[in-house]
Amino acid sequence: MKIGLFIPCYVDQFYPKVGIATYELLQKLGCDVEFPMGQTCCGQPMANSGYAHLTKGCDANFIANFSGFDYIVCPSGSCVLHVKDHLHDEKQEEKATAIRNTVYELTEFITDVLKIDHIDGRFPYKVGMHVSCHGQRGLKLSQMTELNAPFFSKPEQLLHSIKDLNLVELTRKDECCGFGGTFCVTEEAVSVKMGQDRIKDHESHDVDYITGGDMSCLMHLDGILKRQKSRIKTIHIAEILNSLEN
Repeated sequence: MKIGLFIPCYVDQFYPKVGIATYELLQKLGCDVEFPMGQTCCGQPMANSGYAHLTKGCDANFIANFSGFDYIVCPSGSCVLHVKDHLHDEKQEEKATAIRNTVYELTEFITDVLKIDHIDGRFPYKVGMHVSCHGQRGLKLSQMTELNAPFFSKPEQLLHSIKDLNLVELTRKDECCGFGGTFCVTEEAVSVKMGQDRIKDHESHDVDYITGGDMSCLMHLDGILKRQKSRIKTIHIAEILNSLEN
């Protein structure tokens, strides 16, 4: 199984350990992983700001880098959803379609493609799981609480298997953190207040770490935590799952 590792530009620039953890984890799970060196931004920031027509170069570059892989795996639900919904190229639409159908968020790939529901790792801390909006509502990684339907969560399923990890039950487990991509720039005050509210839920449960599948949301929350001089830290779920031993 040949895997193309898709690392979001902000992860590559600011949180390289998340990309490394994802690469190592996939290797430990038996995947043949390749990191295309020519990859850049997938185009999501422009599209979210109303400039989707300017992403043609990003689309062409993405297709050039990720065509031919059995699967494409990324530690970011929002970037995966963007590619699934928006990757097109009139000159090579067949390749674009193939990519849209084979790109997966990390925990989705582990549970749905590799069919792994238990990871034998260890993380001896109290953890709160932040559910990102794109992953939940776009990729259906977990159930929305407003629906009268059975609960499921692919990320939590994996976290529950990690030894000594105490995963708390939050009061408002799928509430938005306020990041919202460019929303946090155009509506800074609202974004910060939403983030502060989200953090209070984790604080009330006395967590040591806030984890999640999108480093963008965790980056937003981490900035607020540091300004509040909080002892709570953020950590991407890939870094926890990578506690798996070879």
